[in-house]
Amino acid sequence: MKPDTFNREILPIRMRLMVRARQLTGDDDSAEDLVQEVMLRLWSMRDELDRHANPEALAMTILRNKANDRWRRCRLERDSVQTVMPCGTSEEERAEAADDVRLIEHIVNGLPPLQSRIFRMKEMEGYEADEIMAITGCTSESLRQNLSRARRRIREEFIRITTSRVL
Repeated sequence: MKPDTFNREILPIRMRLMVRARQLTGDDDSAEDLVQEVMLRLWSMRDELDRHANPEALAMTILRNKANDRWRRCRLERDSVQTVMPCGTSEEERAEAADDVRLIEHIVNGLPPLQSRIFRMKEMEGYEADEIMAITGCTSESLRQNLSRARRRIREEFIRITTSRVL
């Protein structure tokens, strides 16, 4: 799809996306961000849009998925902050917890790509096993093995690094 065709066919959808995004988020700024992400996604797949019978339905689906991802990420961040840093913890304990989170992020970045992706989707982004299998194309056994290997490697590396810090 050429830029002028994109502007003529896709840009008019923007207002309807904005209305739906406001319904999903309840906030104008968040709605604008979501719509912007959807428009960027549509632009990046502009060569494939001709194959879709209803680009507006595609845009609405992308919007809903992005809103779900944001909601899931916010929920996980809120839950992880409450678990990592419960009320009554000292500033030093919070700093240590933040260091541990950064260390785990570093270790996850060093995992093989599939293990890293599966671990992030399951533990950090909150995807269900069925969703991960659909996205990655893994079988349930492969998913279980990769997740188990990732967790074991993260645990081993974390212990190795933290014990060397103490010594």
